[in-house]
This record gives sequence, C-alpha cells and structure tokens, in this order.
Amino acid sequence: MVRLPFVPKEQKFSVLFEESASNIVKASQALKEMVDTWQFVDSRVAEITELEHRGDTITHQILSLLHRTFVTPFDREDIAMLAHTLDDIIDFVHSAADAMFIYKVQSPTQRAKELAAIIVQGAVEVESAVKGLRRRSELKRILDVCVEINRLENMADRVYRAAIAELFDNTQDMAQVIKWREIYEHMESATDRCEDVANVLEGVALKHA
Repeated sequence: MVRLPFVPKEQKFSVLFEESASNIVKASQALKEMVDTWQFVDSRVAEITELEHRGDTITHQILSLLHRTFVTPFDREDIAMLAHTLDDIIDFVHSAADAMFIYKVQSPTQRAKELAAIIVQGAVEVESAVKGLRRRSELKRILDVCVEINRLENMADRVYRAAIAELFDNTQDMAQVIKWREIYEHMESATDRCEDVANVLEGVALKHA
C-alpha cells in the first residue's frame, strides 16, 4: 500500500497515479521477459499476479481518496476513469500471462513477443504521460506522449491482425487456435487500454493547459 502521510493534499492523486503507472511498467516488463526467455514461467506469472493485486490496491486508494476529497486537481469523472483504465491495462497483462500458463503453452510465438514488446513501450509512455499531471507546465507535453501511445496501439493492431491471420492459415489444431486467439486478444486489449488512458489524459490536458 502506498502511504501518503506527508504528501500535500493536491499532489496525492499524482503520486498514486504515478505508482499505478510504474506498477504497470513492472508487470509489462515481466510479461516481456517471460515470453522472451520462457524460463521459470510459473514464477513470472506469480510475480505478475502479485503486481496485478498491487494495482487493485492502488486503484482502491485512488477511489477512496476521491470520495474523501472535496476539491480535486481535475474533474472527478476523469480521475475515476483514469484510475479504472490504468487498472485495466495491468488486468489484461495478467490475463495474457495467466492464459499462457493455464493453457500450458509450449513456447511463445514471434507475434506474442512482438506484442509484449509493444505493451512495454506503451506502458513506459503511459508512465511518462502520467508524470506530466504534477505540473500545469507539463500538460502540453502530455499531448505529444499521447500521440506516441496512439501510434503504438496502431502498431499493435497490425501485429494482432497478422497474428490471427497466421494462426488460422498455419494451425490445424483448433484447440491451439482457440488458446492463442484468446492470448492475442488479451495482449492487444492491453494496448487498447493504453490508448484509452491517452484519451483521458489528452482530455485533461486540453481542459487545463
């Protein structure tokens, strides 16, 4: 749990959002390392699960603080949406890792490795954008970061489409098709949620810049 006893009230939301974004980066990196090395998979999944639980705790702290705060640094609905959407990213990262483990995947595909790499890049950009919430002077920079997040989501969408096409073209085992389609969907959804975060942050930046 993030403790905020000496943080000025107006900065507590920023601290929690930054902690949430940092947690997402850690989970994304763990997923990438898992598919790149494919060693100690159970330990990697356990690590990602623990990070996902930490993300839930941070989200709860944000929403609890929101209910206790009369004057917020930006619109209440944007704070709630940002908290939930950040949490969604790590949920999908966890779902992808968990599915690979539950389905006893023998080895990750090249497309899975490409998607994992894009998820990490998106998470890093999300963390950078979230840090811009601390200062009004940083709000314009958030818009530039959001453009990059959108570019990465488009890239992930292309990889996802190629992965699904290859899956149906090259795989005769329908069980494998079903398993990998679900895994790819979780990974692509993680990048979609990065874009959703960018959309919320873009709205905040445009309202308050």
